[in-house]
Amino acid sequence: MAELTRISAPDGVAPAAAYTHVVMGTGRFVAVSGQLALDEDGKLVGAGDPAAQARQVFENLRRCLASAGATFDDVVKLTFFVTDMAYMPAVRAARDEHISPDRLPAASAVQVAALVSPDFLMEIEAFALLPE
Repeated sequence: MAELTRISAPDGVAPAAAYTHVVMGTGRFVAVSGQLALDEDGKLVGAGDPAAQARQVFENLRRCLASAGATFDDVVKLTFFVTDMAYMPAVRAARDEHISPDRLPAASAVQVAALVSPDFLMEIEAFALLPE
């Protein structure tokens, strides 16, 4: 794991409640493409169910990170793309199953008009930093 510094409340910025404003460190950069709620056979998991989709997306992120030798402890940034902001509690619950509240990465949440298919409720990408 890379040595990461997290700054939750930079001077003059309101403290972050569900993410960290700044995460920095040095090492090897890992970018994980946006993951969808697809199982290993490419079938949709959780049609119409944001909680089920979020759990599958985080499992896919976990597997992608592992393929690079990383874990969620190495994640410095998550970007959540959701088709409805009402899905964010489900996303946060799934995130909290994988990431300790004292190690939250930087994050952005964006509501989008559509994803690659109307069946997908969210897509989540991750950036991680590994030791050199």
